[in-house]
Amino acid sequence: MEQHSTKPAKKDKANDGTPNWSNQTIWTGDNLGIMRGMNSASVDLIYLDPPFNSNANYAAPIGSQAAGAEFKDTWTLQELDITWLDLIEAKHPPLSRVIHASMKDSDKSYLIYMAVRLLEIHRLLKPAGSIYLHCDPTMSHYLKIMMDAIFGQRKFKNEVIWSYRTGGVSKRYFARKHDVLLFYAADEATFNMQTEKAYTKAKNRKPGLVNYGAGGAMFYEDEDGVYNLVAMRDVWEVPYVNSQAKERTGYPTQKPLRLLQRIIRASSNEGDMVLDPFCGCATACIAAQTENRQWAGIDISSKATELVQQRMHNELDLFFQGSIRTDIPSRTDLGKLPRYNCLKNRELLYGQQKGYCGGCATHFEFRNLEVDHIISPKKGGTDHISNLQLLCGNCNRVKGDRGMEYLRTKLQLGKLRHL
Repeated sequence: MEQHSTKPAKKDKANDGTPNWSNQTIWTGDNLGIMRGMNSASVDLIYLDPPFNSNANYAAPIGSQAAGAEFKDTWTLQELDITWLDLIEAKHPPLSRVIHASMKDSDKSYLIYMAVRLLEIHRLLKPAGSIYLHCDPTMSHYLKIMMDAIFGQRKFKNEVIWSYRTGGVSKRYFARKHDVLLFYAADEATFNMQTEKAYTKAKNRKPGLVNYGAGGAMFYEDEDGVYNLVAMRDVWEVPYVNSQAKERTGYPTQKPLRLLQRIIRASSNEGDMVLDPFCGCATACIAAQTENRQWAGIDISSKATELVQQRMHNELDLFFQGSIRTDIPSRTDLGKLPRYNCLKNRELLYGQQKGYCGGCATHFEFRNLEVDHIISPKKGGTDHISNLQLLCGNCNRVKGDRGMEYLRTKLQLGKLRHL
């Protein structure tokens, strides 16, 4: 297929963040903490293929390349989820309304999990960057509204349908054989028009240039007939990874390399940074490598680090020369910050909070409040004033290096015990 490039958007150096990680970096760990440590506006293209809320557990077959890879896609609403929802409601009311609109507690739990990560992803994406969220009809309608709330309705470009044929059908409804890609980008984002074959029904049409008066069209011929190349639609027929494919790893939710290459070609240019925060068997990383893009991946399972090395060698005949990490990166885009508990920060926070503890909401004198990281540095938090608060000594001890959702849950349980 041909690729027609639009002129890349002019980059605003003031907003063009530099990644604080090297090309070909893959992390093992919870992507939320890792993303919190990544520089803002540092990624050109983000593709994510998160859990689908399928109410199923997945494991790669024994003996396959991905043997040992497994994950659960079942969700239950916990006390911590409810506290997370309270925190989201305080800072992002439209987002909380999307979550409250869900019908089941398991759906709420899933959407809370996605919301806190999509907020972080929004921070990482460059102003002229693009994002593709891969899902299926189970939650696509909720995720579409959530993406509207976070990225803005005006940035919605396409609901791409990936259509495929696999085994398994039902006698009670049409065969469910498609996934959904929610594509969001700014108007100035890179978009390289992709083309697809359109076969003609004209029996006398032959290969070659045809002049229509207002313009010409070049026709080609293959074993299926005569065709010309037209702008690609938002319904993509891309075969699923079959059991004999060279790229097949046995990973339970593996996506085709061709699918990811199409996304990367369309919404990035050579040298751009591509991030997959749910990289699984590393298909997006491999696709980025084939298209001469920089890339980074994150996955909760260490199996991803093994697979990216194996696939680079087996499929691309290359040796992996990148970085394998388990740490939280340290942001370098905030400039030189004062010590987090300096007097200036304490005075500013005391004024903002009007002397009330950020946990139990009890009023204290200045000397009795302590500076706390809302998000611990161990989990990607910074010393920036936006990540600081004042807590009383008791709340600070209870919270430790955990999140505010933990502290508020503990405080709520304490109140219930005294009723």
